[in-house]
Amino acid sequence: MTTIARVILVAVLVCGSGCAKPDWIEQTLVTVDVTGTWRSTEGGLIELVLEEQGPMVKGTYRIAFPVGLATISSGTIEGTVAGDVFRVSRISGGIYGSMQGEMTVNQDEMSGELRGPGFYGGRRQVSLRRVDSSAPARSQ
Repeated sequence: MTTIARVILVAVLVCGSGCAKPDWIEQTLVTVDVTGTWRSTEGGLIELVLEEQGPMVKGTYRIAFPVGLATISSGTIEGTVAGDVFRVSRISGGIYGSMQGEMTVNQDEMSGELRGPGFYGGRRQVSLRRVDSSAPARSQ
C-alpha cells in the first residue's frame, strides 16, 4: 500500500468516527424496566399495567376520577423504552381516544406528560409509582 493510500485511509477513519453521535448508545440501550403496575401519585387514578419485551412495551391503562370511583376510561397502550425514557406511542380505547406521551423513569417512579384530546388543554403532567413489578398475565 502506498503512503498516499495509507494517509487517505487514516483520514477517512478519523473523519468517520467524528460523525457518530455521542449518545447513540444511550438512545438504543434499554436501561430501565417498566414491567409491572404503575399508579398515579396524585389526583385521579391513572393506572398502567405494562409488559416490556426488549425496547417494546405493551399493556393496558385505566383512568378513574376521583380515586376509587368506577373506571371512566380504559384501553391499550404501546410504547418504547430507550435509556431512562418511556415513550408512549399510542394509547387507544376508552373515551379519551388516542393519546401519546413521554416519561422519565427513575427506579420505581416515572413522571412526564401525556398528550391527547381528553385532557384539558390537550396535556396532563403525570407522576406514577410502580406498585407491582410482576408481568401481567398473558391472554391465551
